[in-house]
Amino acid sequence: MFTKIGEIAESIPSVTPDTPCSFVNALFKENAKLEGIAVVDGNGHPQLLMRSRFYQKIGTQYGYNLYMGRPVRLLVNNQPLVVDYEEPIPEVSIRAMSRSEEELYEGVIVTKDGGLYGAVSIRSLLLAVADIRAEMAIFMNPLTGLPGNRIIEDRLHQSVRQEFFSVLYIDLDHFKTYNDSYGFKMGDELIQTTANLLRKYFADDFLGHIGGDDFIAILSHHDFEPMCRQVIKEFEKQKLEFYNEEDWLNQYVMGESRDGLYTRVPLTSISIAVVTNRSRSYRHMDEVVEEATRIKKICKSTPGSVSYADDEVVAHSPGVQTLNGKK
Repeated sequence: MFTKIGEIAESIPSVTPDTPCSFVNALFKENAKLEGIAVVDGNGHPQLLMRSRFYQKIGTQYGYNLYMGRPVRLLVNNQPLVVDYEEPIPEVSIRAMSRSEEELYEGVIVTKDGGLYGAVSIRSLLLAVADIRAEMAIFMNPLTGLPGNRIIEDRLHQSVRQEFFSVLYIDLDHFKTYNDSYGFKMGDELIQTTANLLRKYFADDFLGHIGGDDFIAILSHHDFEPMCRQVIKEFEKQKLEFYNEEDWLNQYVMGESRDGLYTRVPLTSISIAVVTNRSRSYRHMDEVVEEATRIKKICKSTPGSVSYADDEVVAHSPGVQTLNGKK
């Protein structure tokens, strides 16, 4: 899958600004599929002249006689969209589609190492974007639209090479019981609501959906505590909407425990197990996963919503513990 704009660029003819329009006319006539040419000045700065623009100008009543013997610099687009070979295709697409209506369908000039490399037509650009979206869809969780395990694994590999990182494993406690009691539809809605909550607080970081009620956030810093506190606080407020009055007053539902017994099971809560390199270094993502597993066990042993990092509680909301509607 192509991801860089330079990977889909095609070479195009280039001329100097002083080249006569008659020469350019001959170029276009020789190659009926040629959409445009580059006009490169003495400093190597590329400009663009599209076939449509050229014939629009010389096709007027006096255009042929006016321009044919004159230099092509009179007809070029002096401010074309010029991008570097390494730029991501989706980002270039956004910039291209943000241009004025007059320039919307003009090609994109691609440079490499400061010089002209080629050009990309709008058709090729949009097809490449469509291919990227289709390919990415394979690796996205269909319920939340968040990156799935393939992308998560790649990001974890990258994180251990960073100077600072925090990996947050986020999951819902007692979710199976909730799913059994309220049905898959409500269960899916709870997961989607949780995903939207996490998007709100990890908008500038990587957020992935491992599957089911398990999520992961990867930060390139150690300032995770405020976000953990806000996520827990808001989750505790939002989960009220997912329970009927009786279960909410009781603060439990009847269901199957981990031991297979039919008993009182607490309401769903959220756990955030945090692994950082602020006091310990990690050589491989497997070490991060192993440490996260250890911390998750501590979270699960703590009633209510909790965030735990570096053997310390970051945030904790034990909730209202009631039985049979009595506090």
